[in-house]
Amino acid sequence: PVEAPVDPRPEAAAPGPDAKPLGGPTAMPGSLRAMPGSPRPAGEDGGGVSGVLRRLARLEDSRQRAAELFRWLLAPVAPAEFLGRHWERAPLLVRRGDPGYYAGLFSTADFDAALRGGEVHFGTHLDVTSYAEGMRETHNPSGRALPAVVWDFYQNGCSLRLLCPQAFSPTVWHFLSILQEQFGSMAGANTYLTPPGTQGFAPHYDDIEAFVLQLEGKKHWRVYKPRTDAEVLPQFSSANLTQAELGEPVLETVLEAGDLLYFPRGFIHQGDCLPDAHSLHITVSSYQRNSWGDFLEKLIPAALQMALEEDVEYRRGLPMDYLQYMGVANSDAVDARRTAFVEKVQSLIKKLLDYAPIDAAVDQRAKSFLHDCLPPVLTQSEKEQSVYGFPAQWQDGAPCNVDILITKDTEVRLLRHGIVRLCNEEAGVMLYYTTENSRVYHKEEPKFLELDPEYTDSVEFLLSSYPNHVSVDNLPCETLEEKISLATLLFEKGILTTKKPLAQV
Repeated sequence: PVEAPVDPRPEAAAPGPDAKPLGGPTAMPGSLRAMPGSPRPAGEDGGGVSGVLRRLARLEDSRQRAAELFRWLLAPVAPAEFLGRHWERAPLLVRRGDPGYYAGLFSTADFDAALRGGEVHFGTHLDVTSYAEGMRETHNPSGRALPAVVWDFYQNGCSLRLLCPQAFSPTVWHFLSILQEQFGSMAGANTYLTPPGTQGFAPHYDDIEAFVLQLEGKKHWRVYKPRTDAEVLPQFSSANLTQAELGEPVLETVLEAGDLLYFPRGFIHQGDCLPDAHSLHITVSSYQRNSWGDFLEKLIPAALQMALEEDVEYRRGLPMDYLQYMGVANSDAVDARRTAFVEKVQSLIKKLLDYAPIDAAVDQRAKSFLHDCLPPVLTQSEKEQSVYGFPAQWQDGAPCNVDILITKDTEVRLLRHGIVRLCNEEAGVMLYYTTENSRVYHKEEPKFLELDPEYTDSVEFLLSSYPNHVSVDNLPCETLEEKISLATLLFEKGILTTKKPLAQV
């Protein structure tokens, strides 16, 4: 029911060919909770994911849409309780007793339709895996994933992992494109189809926050806390682990359709199918490489560069003889020169904080996030009020309805709050945006406009005014011509919508 510009990503990262499903918790048994189910919201929009998305479309503020979808994902657990007790801390199990809770999100029929569409390729989009007698194997042929070949693998006990369902499913695309604004970090997904009585992956932990949504059938899960402090909230996923390397699980359960299992990065996990049912689940993932440490990797080099440019102390030479008393070989020596050297280093590091361009580093991370983002999915009214519904066409031997006539009285607003980011860079002021992204992770280069500095206040005004409409005449540009020029440019990029359609078909 919706259309959009362009761009979603594969799951939480582009994993290697042997990458594992997402998962991992780390909680003490006391923090594990099986929540009773809550009934699906009813009403004219119906239940399941399709009904939820229709209800969300009536909310004017994209931030509110994201918050409400997050609330629905966790229900009946309140988001505040989840963030306080489970996020990055402990697994959460939600039993709903409602097989239709995720209805419409993705199904085996959707999986089959994707294969028949001709765009799924082994390795790039689909992994064929098995795990038996402690051995994990990947069985990917080369080339297109033909239905006859794929279903033969499945029939012979192999699991199927679709790496980027949002590229093939408009509903998954829509779902993730809303949720990503809640996380402020890429929301990705993988789907896993596993035959009865089999296991597709070895025990392992991942580097993302994982939300396992059981769509069809059921699956037996075991989750283990991190084995060491170094494995708590890891930066990278683990290699395949053996059963001998695991202790006792902190959670063991069978997920049924409609249930949810969350576990933080670093929690070891494995899932296998019972003999009497297949399993289809989707793992929604986020927060890959989104830690304080990852932020400091951006900030500290920038601070050091600024300090070198502005402070001569950072440019003075090292002592000529420092190699004689510094280094591991001299680490036990008692030497006043060593003490002075260490104190000097500590002083320069402390002073480095004065040069840390914190806001600029945040903007650079935001710029990367916008490149990761899926493009927004438009509701019918949003399409009519944006360039994507503009009725320009060839008719009777010539183009018609071509001119975009924005005036000082035209009322405009951002399409979404999270689709743009202003960044001050060496080349000038850049406005990064998501409306022309791809549904495939990083298929497109980052999209940006170079703006005259005098337009900065107007973009900030549009951000602060959202979700309200403002007249073009109220944009804080110096001249009316500049106001109309900026509004037209942003409208043509799908960044702005108008309160009323600019042209009627």
